[in-house]
Amino acid sequence: MRMRDRHARALLAGTTAAVLGLAGCDAQGGGDAGASGTRARQAKPSPTSLWDSSPDSVAAVGDSITRGFDACGVLADCPEVSWATGSSAEVNSLAVRLLGAAKAATHSWNHAETGARMADLPAQMVRAAAEKPQLVAVMAGANDACRQSTAAMTPVADFRAQFEEALGTLRRALPKAQVYVASVPNLKRLWSQGRTNALGKQVWKLGLCPSMLGDADALDSAATLRRATVQKRVEAYNTVLREVCAKDARCRFDGGAVYDFRFGTDQLSHWDWFHPSKDGQARLAEMAYRKVTAKSS
Repeated sequence: MRMRDRHARALLAGTTAAVLGLAGCDAQGGGDAGASGTRARQAKPSPTSLWDSSPDSVAAVGDSITRGFDACGVLADCPEVSWATGSSAEVNSLAVRLLGAAKAATHSWNHAETGARMADLPAQMVRAAAEKPQLVAVMAGANDACRQSTAAMTPVADFRAQFEEALGTLRRALPKAQVYVASVPNLKRLWSQGRTNALGKQVWKLGLCPSMLGDADALDSAATLRRATVQKRVEAYNTVLREVCAKDARCRFDGGAVYDFRFGTDQLSHWDWFHPSKDGQARLAEMAYRKVTAKSS
């Protein structure tokens, strides 16, 4: 979000967002079926005959989650631990799993930006396409819901148009590139998890995802309605990602895996209790690798 606004966006996952859609669980984490994930699994899968489960290059676009924000130090990007293209052995990123560490170092590129929203994705796709990757990994949308107020959230129709523009931008440059799309994290679950941590709540007061995390202890009707409104918007965004991706034979949506996953305290940054830790990034990499290498979508 530009200067002061940009700093606020830097605290928002985009993300884990990145990340992440993530609370109400123990430190070990684990899977959980959620509303948007269930709908995604019931969707008719895209054709898979054109899908290559072993691409030889990877580019990443998205927000702070894909930049590894707050995973290594406070208020700083750490792309080496990115779930998509990082070099860290602790994370074992999607690129490393697909290409091996040596090849990933020269055949993977991270064009995500901390604070990015879906409106920023078309420009990121232009930069990614210039690398001519065989696979583009996408994680965006958390910052569209993480705004100063629910009224400031990106309208669903705009979100759809922006995502369609981003895919169209890639397709015009690289008609045969494959696309992996991660779902938007469960922000309400993150609130439920983090509100039990005194330090986390203090960091949230700096302006971290105020639409969901503001007044963390408030349980009155207005606060409850605000959080429910954000949650419904996140679910609507995931429906958009699923539907738009389903129209493209070379696109795979994660089926709600990131939204559904219960990130525990070990998977969250202990600086902001919002973005993924190194362990959280590793979980994202696992989910992406399973989807990319699956024989069918």
